[in-house]
Amino acid sequence: MNVVSLVGRPNTGKSALFNRIARKRVAIVFDQPGVTRDRVTREVELLGRKAMLVDTGGIAFDRSVTHDPLDEETRSQAALAVEDSAVCVIVVDAREGVAPLDAEVIKRVRESGVPCLIAANKCDTTEDDWRSHEFERFGMKVFPVSAEHGRGIEALVAEVVGRLPAAEPEESAAKRPLRVAIVGRPNAGKSSYVNRLLKAPRVIVSDVPGTTRDAVEVPFTIGSGPDARRYMLVDTAGMKPHTKMSKTSVDNFSLFRSERAIEEADVVLLMMDPVAGPTMQDKRIAGKILEANRGCVVLMNKWDLAQEQGITETKAAEAIRTMMPFLNFAPVVFCSNKSGYNIRRTVDAIDRAAASASEKIPTGMLNNAISKAAKKTLSPMVRGKRLKIYYGLQVSANPQTIRLFVNDPKLVTPAYLSYIEKNIRARFGLEGAPLRIFLKARSRKTAGE
Repeated sequence: MNVVSLVGRPNTGKSALFNRIARKRVAIVFDQPGVTRDRVTREVELLGRKAMLVDTGGIAFDRSVTHDPLDEETRSQAALAVEDSAVCVIVVDAREGVAPLDAEVIKRVRESGVPCLIAANKCDTTEDDWRSHEFERFGMKVFPVSAEHGRGIEALVAEVVGRLPAAEPEESAAKRPLRVAIVGRPNAGKSSYVNRLLKAPRVIVSDVPGTTRDAVEVPFTIGSGPDARRYMLVDTAGMKPHTKMSKTSVDNFSLFRSERAIEEADVVLLMMDPVAGPTMQDKRIAGKILEANRGCVVLMNKWDLAQEQGITETKAAEAIRTMMPFLNFAPVVFCSNKSGYNIRRTVDAIDRAAASASEKIPTGMLNNAISKAAKKTLSPMVRGKRLKIYYGLQVSANPQTIRLFVNDPKLVTPAYLSYIEKNIRARFGLEGAPLRIFLKARSRKTAGE
């Protein structure tokens, strides 16, 4: 896909321009240098042409500009983005004029040989457009724009599309990639996992807590041709408790992006530290996954370190099931980003969870399973009235939703409903898929009994 990258020094408004072109708030916008670190991507349609829009971190050659210990890694990610680009848009701040760092960024991008142009941002009115002329000294086309107010975006996009390579004949429509969100507490190893799968430094990895800030989307494919398995990995920021963040901090925006990534995912990978065990924050994150009714796989990362401390898979699995019983439907995979142990198994678990979430359950087989369960264990009785389940029906998939028609929903106890769920899962698997069961009153006559 054609890649269009936005690059520039810190705080020129690249993320705001990215969101304006994408027509969606994807990248975090905050009045502070160095907020964006990784490459943030979004598939967009520009005047009928599909492209991959990329937001990059501000390029600073002096750490005193951003005071960010990860400046070097941010520059590396921006350089990789330029290298992959079909067109590069250099974003500058028209109000501040040409800064030495602007000249250095333009020089580096020009040396790459990638077609490039300049977007002079913060030209909020026509009276500000003269400020953009100063950048014409670099011999590139300059477009006065305002990411905040949407001025000049149409002309900029038209120029970008004009510079894209000729469109190739459309191949048969590819299946939508499986969207996989990777979530967990800070420093659980989420970014390292993405890099391990891709065998490339696609996202920044550091021991500094809070390294990842945006929800970073990374395409990932296994195989080729019509049988290829396509994924969109979403690396998220470490989710901290609300009590540890101010209402206006970058962390708060990061948490919002992570929560939205869960809601938009097909499958969520909950990454945990087996040495620390399930913490209260891990439980909160698991609760978010459950609320969103998303497929889920639990990854116990850093398993090599756990084994050194004598922790076994059996003990770790028991601890998870005991402390997080509401997530018992999710498979647990023990893995290590460092050694590569079981990394391939994590992908297989993702596939199974996705398949379970979308599985169609035949009505006859469903009712057979429910009938057998009812014969094994007597249904509850309340004040002399016994619960009767007439029949069940799958009303939707992804998330799996079953409606049970009963004589009186008030007679159903949580324990018995859990028993029915376990029997349905035992019959159809549904590993990694949430299962919602709703009750509806129906008389025997109406039910055809």
